[in-house]
Amino acid sequence: MNRLAGVTSPYLLQHADNPVDWWPWEAEAFEEARRRDVPVLLSVGYSACHWCHVMAHESFEDEAVAAYLNEHFVPVKVDREERPDVDAVYMEAVQAATGHGGWPMTVFLTPDAEPFYFGTYFPPEPRHGSPSFRQVLEGVVTAWADRREEVGEVAGRIVADLAGRSLAHGGDGVPGEAEAAQALLGLTREYDEQRGGFGGAPKFPPSMTLEFLLRHYARTGAEGALQMAADTCTAMARGGIYDQLGGGFARYSVDREWIVPHFEKMLYDNALLCRVYAHLWRTTGSDEARRVALETADFMVRELRTAEGGFASALDADSADATGRQVEGAYYVWTPDQLREVLGEDDAAFAAAYFGVTEKGTFEEGASVLRLPGDTGPVDADRVADVRARLLAAREQRPRPGRDDKVVAAWNGLAIAALAETGAYFDRPDLVERATEAADLLVRVHLGEVARLTRTSRDGRAGANAGVLEDYGDVAEGFLALAAVTGEGVWLEFAGFLLDIVLEQFTGEGGQLYDTAHDAERLIRRPQDPTDSATPAGWTAAAGALLGYAAYTGSEAHRTAAEGALGVVKALGPRAPRFIGWGLAVAEALLDGPREVAVAGPVGGELHRTALLGRAPGAVVAAGEWPGGAGEFPLLADRPLVGGAPTAYVCRHFVCDAPTTDAAELAAKLGG
Repeated sequence: MNRLAGVTSPYLLQHADNPVDWWPWEAEAFEEARRRDVPVLLSVGYSACHWCHVMAHESFEDEAVAAYLNEHFVPVKVDREERPDVDAVYMEAVQAATGHGGWPMTVFLTPDAEPFYFGTYFPPEPRHGSPSFRQVLEGVVTAWADRREEVGEVAGRIVADLAGRSLAHGGDGVPGEAEAAQALLGLTREYDEQRGGFGGAPKFPPSMTLEFLLRHYARTGAEGALQMAADTCTAMARGGIYDQLGGGFARYSVDREWIVPHFEKMLYDNALLCRVYAHLWRTTGSDEARRVALETADFMVRELRTAEGGFASALDADSADATGRQVEGAYYVWTPDQLREVLGEDDAAFAAAYFGVTEKGTFEEGASVLRLPGDTGPVDADRVADVRARLLAAREQRPRPGRDDKVVAAWNGLAIAALAETGAYFDRPDLVERATEAADLLVRVHLGEVARLTRTSRDGRAGANAGVLEDYGDVAEGFLALAAVTGEGVWLEFAGFLLDIVLEQFTGEGGQLYDTAHDAERLIRRPQDPTDSATPAGWTAAAGALLGYAAYTGSEAHRTAAEGALGVVKALGPRAPRFIGWGLAVAEALLDGPREVAVAGPVGGELHRTALLGRAPGAVVAAGEWPGGAGEFPLLADRPLVGGAPTAYVCRHFVCDAPTTDAAELAAKLGG
């Protein structure tokens, strides 16, 4: 019996009609394996994962494979986005055993949840030196039946190895000037000067590293840091990784030149990059950065917003092509003939040159990914806008990619921060409203009556899984950004509530943080990873929010916790800067203070806007009419108007500048 019909995860629901007798991750599945004396097959993936769909179609929809699986295993299916703790623990084991990882992740477990054999995608037939999935299943069954003692020894050894991995958190002190300089030097060595970005193919958008570079430039004036950030943003914005018609970024580029993306679009990438481009505009005034920030914000609202006001997780890479087959990228790519069909000969030739569409194609089967190769010379902006609008309208008639419409707390926190700031910078109150509605949903549904964050919701119904550290850190970050923009102190209060739970439930000795709460379900290892992957690590996200909250409130406990958590950045920043970019960005805020800006004056007024546009790393902004605003923000207490005019106060390191009523003077104080 397949037990996935009643779950909230769209990924699991995709497998609810499989002939495989799937169980969700729950204690009863392991009790069943114990009762039947069979191993557990753990299959982990996510809704927008291309190869997850491929393996499902090839193997999990196959009646013969399913019958064998059901007879010899208890199959358990996990959505990695709902259970990042389960994913993290077993991915660590897969990477330790094989040297690589990825999704779909396939792990064989004892009934005590101890792993003993690993893999990722397995084909239906032997291929390129890889055994078929059926061969893997048969090999595991044979080992379980004939070499049980050896299986137990392997599982025990793996669990002991994982448990014995201690995490050096940096220990002594916080990252300083030396660590920031070493991190910048390390990034310079890995920077791709010709194409932007870092490293080779596949090339991922380095969102958090870009935030560090912009903050480092703002604090030190290091031109090289700004150049790397600006050139990388330009390369991505002009590449195929950016949707030149509808806005928004794909997950990554399969090549070094940003030409061909892996077409899935994730909420977290777009939230992080929207904020990066908004901050780049704040730093340089770049028209391109402004355009991309706004187009990405509009993409999130148009394509990912749910009926309840939250933001869905992802759009699939795959969609139906003209023949009805599910094909990666079918929704996005164009052939010259397709351009001619929509635009006519002249405009099609213009569009082909402008967007880099060739007869040979840059993708598969003669199709091209739209990009801006930049070799067309001056162009007619009105003609470009007309062509883009007509192509977008035609694309809207194609079968759309599937949408994973579950709401993930952490990623919505990132979206709230991005939309609030982008709306404030560019006078788009509608974006601030969308951020506020998403924040309302998180409070109403994800916090609800239990007063602890739930990881996901769908259709306004909270999921069953507890929030992890990244949920608390990213949601608190979003609430702090919303408080700064709206002047509504309730968001500061909610951030403080979440961060108090971080102090109580996620903090260990010496500033260490854990990804799961002290009272969370016990796995074979308690996950704990301070390195950034596609999103800020829970560890560094929490550190940033703790630091910001301390600046708002003067709380010594939160400041101390932030500094303790940043010890890991002191240790890892100089050695692996690409993988702890958000931690380095938070360290820049710490080195700068961060500055505390109190605006006794109207929310949305000239001084408030000037404060929000200040480039000082991690600066916190409180605005409100005096004296009433002091009830909303502690920073506004004892901050009267000067001469009856709106007044700004800037403080850091327990020292305050003279108050000012002049916007230009305030901008100078904040690097604006």
